[in-house]
Amino acid sequence: TDTHSKGKTPRRPGPKKASNIERDPVGVYCRIRPLGSEDEECCVEMISSTTIQLHAPDGLKANRNGEYKETQYSFKKVFGINTTQLELFEDIAKPLVEDLIHCKNGLLFTYGVTGSGKTFTMTGSPGEGGLLPRSLDMIFNSIGPFQAKRFVFKPDDKNAMEIQSQVDLRSPFKFADMISSEEACKSENVDEDCCYSVFVSYIEIYNNYIYDLLEDAPYDPIRSKWLGGSTPVRNNEPPQSKILREDQNHNMYVAGCTEVEVKSTEEAFEVFWKGQKKRRIANTQLNRESSRSHSVFTIKLAQAPLDADGDHILQDKNQVNVSQLCLVDLAGSERTNRTRAEGSRLREAGNINQSLMTLRTCMEVLRENQMCGTNKMVPYRDSKVTHLFKNYFDGEGKVRMIVCVNPKADDYEETVLVMRFAEMTQEVEVARPVDRPICGLAPGRRHRNQAFRDELSRRLEERGGPNDPVLMTQLIESLPALPTCELVDPNDDQTLPRLIEVLERRHRVRQMMTEQFNKTANTVKSMLQQFDSQLCSRDAFLHDQQSKLSEKDKVILNQKTEIERLEKKSKTLEYKIDILQKTTDMYEQDKRSLQQELETREQRLQKELSERKRLEQRMQGVVTDTKLKWEKECERRVNAKQLEMQNKLWVKDEKLKQLKAIVTESSGSGPAERPEKPERPSRERDRNIAQKRSASPSPLPKALPAHPKHRRSHSAGGEKWVDHKPPSNLELDTVMQPIIPNAIKVSTPSEKALSKCHKYVLRHQELASDGEIETKLIKGNVFKTRSGGQAVQFTDIETLKQECPTAPR
Repeated sequence: TDTHSKGKTPRRPGPKKASNIERDPVGVYCRIRPLGSEDEECCVEMISSTTIQLHAPDGLKANRNGEYKETQYSFKKVFGINTTQLELFEDIAKPLVEDLIHCKNGLLFTYGVTGSGKTFTMTGSPGEGGLLPRSLDMIFNSIGPFQAKRFVFKPDDKNAMEIQSQVDLRSPFKFADMISSEEACKSENVDEDCCYSVFVSYIEIYNNYIYDLLEDAPYDPIRSKWLGGSTPVRNNEPPQSKILREDQNHNMYVAGCTEVEVKSTEEAFEVFWKGQKKRRIANTQLNRESSRSHSVFTIKLAQAPLDADGDHILQDKNQVNVSQLCLVDLAGSERTNRTRAEGSRLREAGNINQSLMTLRTCMEVLRENQMCGTNKMVPYRDSKVTHLFKNYFDGEGKVRMIVCVNPKADDYEETVLVMRFAEMTQEVEVARPVDRPICGLAPGRRHRNQAFRDELSRRLEERGGPNDPVLMTQLIESLPALPTCELVDPNDDQTLPRLIEVLERRHRVRQMMTEQFNKTANTVKSMLQQFDSQLCSRDAFLHDQQSKLSEKDKVILNQKTEIERLEKKSKTLEYKIDILQKTTDMYEQDKRSLQQELETREQRLQKELSERKRLEQRMQGVVTDTKLKWEKECERRVNAKQLEMQNKLWVKDEKLKQLKAIVTESSGSGPAERPEKPERPSRERDRNIAQKRSASPSPLPKALPAHPKHRRSHSAGGEKWVDHKPPSNLELDTVMQPIIPNAIKVSTPSEKALSKCHKYVLRHQELASDGEIETKLIKGNVFKTRSGGQAVQFTDIETLKQECPTAPR
């Protein structure tokens, strides 16, 4: 047999992932720590078991004019301030320990602002152990009876395990118990046909350098160090960092990292505290005990199957499995201006923020590749943290993240950034690890071997064993006693025959005992075979039931996933409904204000209309009075003008009569009689006429009209027209055309043309319902306005239609 066989970490072969691989999202949980004092302002509220709500602090709202609103973030589960360490462990870390025992890897890291409770969640305190001690306790509680002897498994330098046949036992360390016996956990599904060994390693990543916290000769930055010869190392040179390498299965590991084999929870936790003392603690303004480095505590579980007899470890290097659980406590995620650090501490904070930014960038690229189908390169190598754990995001195990939140107002802006990163990380999916059978040997070998030994011991106890002196005495007493064997006489022929007879009898008794023993052994063997067959049938039945149960578990898991998706969708819709309700309320308020404004304006308009009506009525009364006044004045002036014209006409008649008399007298033979002087109207008559000025004037002689209205044209109709013909009209070239004599034809009406005419006509063409052209003559009267302009009052519309004589009727 090969005493130095090597085992390897299980991994699906090939770098390419099949398209039908089942994937699970990264499990992101949230834990809220209590406030330091009751007087502090709280900006985080837990509104359900999966949702929290962030409130902007009052000062921030004042600075941003109230633009910050309440935001909600959903997680797989939210743990409030009253959550115990045991509840957190059972929901998050316990499934990862179960997977570790079943050859599956796991990654659990805490993320949050400095002072949010990451280290307390991971490590805990006396009496309130965190996830790390509880995980170690569950591992040893589960594999305790099945542990291999120390040094059976030995790590090599290539991230694998060797099997050794030599063992060397040591006494375990002691440590203060952090977990009460009532809270101890244990896995019920441990493979009893395997032997287990636990190895732990502890590293920190500081300023993008990797340091082994379990190394016996750590780097001392104060004292100078000699490199083998006579060349000292300067104090300002960076310490030697461990190197990341890739093993033959493409898994990343820290080359040369110390891995300590531990056999109990006490010993493992003592090793953890040994490395914890070496961690670099920086005294920042945020927290005097704040770690400015990322710490990674790795638990490796090596397991190998027993042989067919169930006695020893199977010496086959291909059957050795190594699974690991990484517990990562990330450095605080805060901006450098809040740390108030200077010099090297400022560069340190910048490197930490850079590594966390690289982690966010990797998550964003992974999400984009999965959601959009792209194939962008994920920048794992930009940071030691992401480079070390790239295998987990490529499908080497489950990934869980605990977002720790401090609800105080000072951390609000950093908490918002942490929430956004957590929300984005939940959308990244990781390939689900596949179960890997350990070997093809029959299960239950250890149990059957132990049962055989117990049964054999019981039977030996019942019948007595070869080492039992009482049984030996009974066997000796059951044989015939030997006669005396002394021969004193050469002729003695009785002693030897008696001795031969006794020996033959003893031989027959021994044969009977041997037959009885063989019979009993065969009976026990048949019973063991029967028991073995019954056990195999029960194992087959249990395997069948377990397969059915796993199928049911898958169905339940799918249903839970669907329920979570629907709950998340429901919460999103509720949030949208809330926003729409608020928007509707705003619109309703705007509508009411607008309605009130409209009613106010309508009332104002009605008031203005009533004022206008009263003004119109008053103006109409003024116009009527003015009109009557001017009519009377015009009538008075007309009567005065008529009287003046009558006087002038009378004077002309008198002069004409006198001239006619003179001409007659000069041409006649004798003096003629002087005509009578026409009687001039008396003053009394003038007074009568003056008294009747307000009445209608008396009719004048027909030969001399006193007041002609206007002079009419002697053309047809006696009226002048403005013929408005727009340029868009068509010339139809037919006989039936409207002809308007004595008209001024214009394409655009002007005041000059309107002042010369009394009538106005507008030609308008359009298509009739039958598709023919229809011409409309819109007629009106032209009159002068009070301002001295011209206006048209339409009085008639004349429609002219024409039809094609050849068109079918």
